[in-house]
Parts: sequence; C-alpha cells; structure tokens
Amino acid sequence: MLRVEDFNIHWVLIDNKSSIDIIYLPTFQQMKLDKKRIRPFTLPLVSFTGDRIVPKGIVTLTVIAGTYLASVTKEIDFLIVDCPSLYNIILGRPALNRLRAVTSTYYLKAKFPTANGVGEIRGDQVLARECYQAALAFRENHT
Repeated sequence: MLRVEDFNIHWVLIDNKSSIDIIYLPTFQQMKLDKKRIRPFTLPLVSFTGDRIVPKGIVTLTVIAGTYLASVTKEIDFLIVDCPSLYNIILGRPALNRLRAVTSTYYLKAKFPTANGVGEIRGDQVLARECYQAALAFRENHT
C-alpha cells in the first residue's frame, strides 16, 4: 500500500524493470482528482509483448511511502494508462530512484532512507500469491 494524494492505494506493483511509473485510469478516476492536472503525453508505450498503448496523459502526484516516523514524501510523475490490469499503480525505476529505494523480491520489501532512519514498503506473501493466481486466470481468459 502507498499513500497517494490522501488516498490509500492497494495493489501496487514494484517493478525494477519498468522504465516508467503508471497509474491506471480507473484508479485515477476513483481518486476524483482535478482533470486539469493531466498534461499531454502522446508517445506510445511498448510492453514486453510488443503491444502499443498510448497513455491518456501524465500527472504529478504526491506519494508518501513508509510509516509514520520512517516515511518520505515525493512528487512522482505517473503516466495514466487505460488498459486492463490487476494493479492500481506500477512503481518503476523513476519512482524507486526518487525514493532511493532498494528492493528485495525474496522478502517482498523496498527500503529507503528517511530523515528518521530507514523506511520500508512491505508486501504481503499471501496477497502476492493471490495476485499471481489472478494474473494467470486473467491471461487465460483474455488470450
């Protein structure tokens, strides 16, 4: 979970391989943020499967990562993408670099420096497994 613009966002994928940070259109719409904040962005995204998707725009959002004393607040640019996804947000290398985060897939954690020590984002092993199974079912139903 991340705190984004005063909303608790669940189903966040931390992806060291992604060269962009993404917020999916339904998530952005549910947040009911001012659409005037969206800036144009027309370069297509190319997935590892070769699919091309043109983002709806780019938006800068305030992200709070970590917990009360060991947290950090950063402005992150997210591309708004309208396509099916099990996730609400994908944090890629730009956000991870901005947070100065180090990730561990084994421990399902990302750790980063804060003014009060080391902050962390923790994954949930059970939820990760459920999401993986849902992704497999999703692929089977959409191929």
